Amino acid sequence: MKQLYVAFLSFLILSGCYSYREYPVEYDYSYHGKFKKYKTFAFMQNVSAVPDTSISMGLIEDIIKSRLQSQGYSFKDDKPNLLVSYKIYYDSLNFRGYDQPDIETWVKVENEDEEYNPRKYDLRKGTLLIQLYDRKQERSIWQGYATGVYGNIYFNNERQLKIAVRSILDRYQFLAEDFMENKEFILEDKPVN
Repeated sequence: MKQLYVAFLSFLILSGCYSYREYPVEYDYSYHGKFKKYKTFAFMQNVSAVPDTSISMGLIEDIIKSRLQSQGYSFKDDKPNLLVSYKIYYDSLNFRGYDQPDIETWVKVENEDEEYNPRKYDLRKGTLLIQLYDRKQERSIWQGYATGVYGNIYFNNERQLKIAVRSILDRYQFLAEDFMENKEFILEDKPVN
């Protein structure tokens, strides 16, 4: 009986580890992005002829907003630094991306003359694309996309949708300008005895 209990407990622990999986994510960025200088964001208006009334769109915006705010960005409708857009592609598609240096490596030197090396992706059904636009430059500066390489992402499944959005935003790790400088740390105010 004890062995059965241990086996069952082991199964539960292992299944819990495998239940959260990140989706395969790729991202591209513009060499003109000023990633250390952005402070505010807003969402682009969806101009689709067919409005999406599903739970997906509201949930996607909530997750993106929460994530960017946790990185120090402020939501601002009037003249934000960044405009955020997202789109769900329910069918397979061909997509052009780029082979680029890791963004964290590139941002240390910010070489705007770096070469873009185009790459074609065949994305399967169920792709979520999130793009960040520099409002002043009027150009996309970063895009991340998760695709259902290991099976479709079911966008009517709240849990899978959250994982897909978070997997994409895990690749955008920049904090808002002056975010850490404006924080007061409790440990600095009180001496440790």
